[in-house]
Amino acid sequence: MYGTAFLDVPALRSVAGTVRLPGSKSISNRVLLLAALCEGRTTVHDLLDSDDTRVMLQALRQLGCGVTAQGTSHLIEGLGGRARQPRAELFLGNAGTAMRPLTAALAVLGGDYRLSGIPRMHERPIGDLVDALRALGCHIDYLGQPGYPPLHIGPARPRLEQPIAVRGDVSSQFLTALLMALPLAAGQAGAPDIVIDVVGELISKPYIEITLQLLARFGVQVRRDGWQRFTIAAGSRYRSPGSIHVEADASSASYFIAAGALSAPVDGKNDLIIEGVGADSIQGDIRFVEAARQMGAHIDSGPHQLRVRRGAWPLRAIELDCNHIPDAAMTLAVMALYADGPSTLRNIASWRVKETDRIAAMATELRKLGAQVQEGADFIRITPPAGAGAWRAFSFDSYVGRRVVRGGCFAGVNSCVCLFQL
Repeated sequence: MYGTAFLDVPALRSVAGTVRLPGSKSISNRVLLLAALCEGRTTVHDLLDSDDTRVMLQALRQLGCGVTAQGTSHLIEGLGGRARQPRAELFLGNAGTAMRPLTAALAVLGGDYRLSGIPRMHERPIGDLVDALRALGCHIDYLGQPGYPPLHIGPARPRLEQPIAVRGDVSSQFLTALLMALPLAAGQAGAPDIVIDVVGELISKPYIEITLQLLARFGVQVRRDGWQRFTIAAGSRYRSPGSIHVEADASSASYFIAAGALSAPVDGKNDLIIEGVGADSIQGDIRFVEAARQMGAHIDSGPHQLRVRRGAWPLRAIELDCNHIPDAAMTLAVMALYADGPSTLRNIASWRVKETDRIAAMATELRKLGAQVQEGADFIRITPPAGAGAWRAFSFDSYVGRRVVRGGCFAGVNSCVCLFQL
């Protein structure tokens, strides 16, 4: 699958300098779909170049959306709330940020669509979203195992009079998908207010905040009653903002924050400057800064910049509810190797249903280098190796999970050489 079979990662001694982050994946794919659903043109600046965004761009082209790359920007010719191609077969790889929202949007529009992905995508649950859409009057069939992709989407006759219920305790992407799709129905003549009720505790709330803020940028205001009820006003329609900038990825910032927090000073200097994201970020993962500070990192935050250096050493062990930073919390699991005692990360059940089972993956890999690890349905507890002599050189499996690899690289802040198998 990859041109490089493995990477030799040498022991990390120090990190300093300035880094400019890539665009946020969460924002990139939301913005692409919203731009596609609008009437008219939207210029998207600083879009992330990744598997997920390439998959989304290809799907939008297949649906009749005009996409033109202009340097670091993309010009999106919107569909005006209707798919120009009423039938298509969309291969969405392992991109949950494409599969879930496109399922909802195409189900509301109706047509003849088949959505599939790689085998791992066909193991990622989508049943709660499908149940909500079927209750709305959408036609969706499973082409394989019930509750999972691949899917067939047929004609739609949305029924909007009753609240739409969706579970919130498996993936926040289900709610995001509905919030992005239902304005297509709200703008129809005679449509009532559309109400979405969340069943159970809503996980990953910061990702819903991103969705709501981006919906507002595209002209749709959603009324929120706590985290249990969301109302889209009758007559809501998407309007292009003309141009929109994709903020740098706060989740990616977590890796460089960790590098700065772990790095020993060289000649009294070890400041690492992270550009493109700061205290004003709309992304929930910016709150990783708070967690890193709890562990002892020294971080100065400005509007579009972070400055990080080592503070407490060893780091301080923590016990943290990670509902607000589920993706960035993987970096905390590796930072916990350098803490002064056991650290526990809770409320991370969503790790189980990502591109790989991230809890099992991290537990397996951290044990290899000498840590003691306990894992549960929604938590992981890491006890650092007992002294320098307990660290072991090891081969680190990526599990085809980019966050597993990125976080695992910081296991190299020791005297061993870590071999990463991709």
